[in-house]
Amino acid sequence: MSELIKLNEIDNVAIARCHLNLGVDGAKDAIPKGHKMALQDIAAGDPVVKYAQIIGYASKSIPAGTHVHVENLEFRNVEKKYKFGTNISNTENGVHNHTFMGYRRSNGKVGTRNTIAILTSVNCSATAARLIAEHFNIDILKNYPNVDGVTAYVHGTGCGMADSGDGFEALQRVMWGYAKNPNVAAVLMVGLGCEMNQIDWLVEAYGLSVGPLFHTMNIQDMAGLRKTVELGIKKVFEMLPIVNQNYRTECPASELTVALQCGGSDAWSGITANPALGFACDLLVANGGTGVLAETPEIYGAEHLLTERTISAEVGKKLINTVEWWEDYTERNKGTMDNNPSPGNKKGGLTTILEKSLGAVAKGGTTPLNGVFKYAEEIKTKGFVFMDSPGYDPASVTGQIASGCNLVAFTTGRGSAFGSKPSPCIKIATNSAMFERMVDDMDINAGEILSENLMIEEIGLQIFNTFLTVASGQKTKSESQGLGDYEFVPWQIGAVM
Repeated sequence: MSELIKLNEIDNVAIARCHLNLGVDGAKDAIPKGHKMALQDIAAGDPVVKYAQIIGYASKSIPAGTHVHVENLEFRNVEKKYKFGTNISNTENGVHNHTFMGYRRSNGKVGTRNTIAILTSVNCSATAARLIAEHFNIDILKNYPNVDGVTAYVHGTGCGMADSGDGFEALQRVMWGYAKNPNVAAVLMVGLGCEMNQIDWLVEAYGLSVGPLFHTMNIQDMAGLRKTVELGIKKVFEMLPIVNQNYRTECPASELTVALQCGGSDAWSGITANPALGFACDLLVANGGTGVLAETPEIYGAEHLLTERTISAEVGKKLINTVEWWEDYTERNKGTMDNNPSPGNKKGGLTTILEKSLGAVAKGGTTPLNGVFKYAEEIKTKGFVFMDSPGYDPASVTGQIASGCNLVAFTTGRGSAFGSKPSPCIKIATNSAMFERMVDDMDINAGEILSENLMIEEIGLQIFNTFLTVASGQKTKSESQGLGDYEFVPWQIGAVM
């Protein structure tokens, strides 16, 4: 069996299944595992093709059998003529009727976890929030078996910013979104008092109301840190017995909204884990649920594959406008869209953002793209949708959870140690070597598609079934290790003043 993987008949490169020594499968160089080898002579300036798509251009002539990577492959912007709705697949929503055991909220939404959130309006109240949350250790929560945790969500902004515009609005959407996430049963908001991001404004703007399960407080009004912490602990103790009265009941899989995420990607991401997660997303959509793709810089160069799946030209143009905003955003900050991939991505075999994006969009499966949303904007559309965000994993997932995601599915090839709260994170390894090396961190081994010759659909079904078991209360590897307290990172847009 060849040690090369050619993904499409028109590709002029293939991927090394293992490290190739000189002479193996025609290799004229030593080709690292996961890296590309030229299948034919490629002249300088000619396109390099993988996934039947252009991933870059030869910066110099590349002889057949040689290594194709940063030394001879360069990024160029690819001009595209976008098409809308030309690749719409049929779906049969609700035909599978899968269920899970979730927490049905009074507004009809369903949580996969039952938590209390302590939200901060500004970095100045971060210590107060952490001290309140830290009081409720495991021993105390043992008395409340239906409460999954008390978590402080702190951040480094909230002041020194404009009181309107993209940055301010994004932060307010994040705070509101976490307060409203179905995995959160009760909320305590803690501020300083004089910050730009006023809690009272948020409460008024989003129609929130103070009650037994929603409290606000400011350090300045409470006469200092110590008194704020003492009162905050008292308020959480009052919430605990009420939150503990919530019980899991059988709920349809249509109530799942899953964040589709990747980090620490490698060459196998677009071959194993991402397509398998895409298959799981298709199953979720067939059950009436919602899959949320994000990371706008990591669909760059592959967005045309998504516009072809949009349900309307309006949705397609919204996606293009989002990509164009990012082109302007990176240019005015003296960067380029090809600043991504990272050094780790490149070590794993990825070379250009085009190559990375073509693998990343596979997480979204094959169903129609039903909507495009702002960062942390509430998602009210079922099916497969897209949310604008950076490619930086913590900031992206923070936005997805704020948008309403009650589960996170995270593929990784290099071995990300990410975890999230209040929505549990399922980690999916792209290759068996990394899965075995980081078995305490990985939930699913999609690398078996190569190492055990399993079908993408087999792993995809395994991922979907894991959605249901984790949504029903089974802990993920990241939850078991306590991850999620420091991964709340709202996207900071705009000047710090």
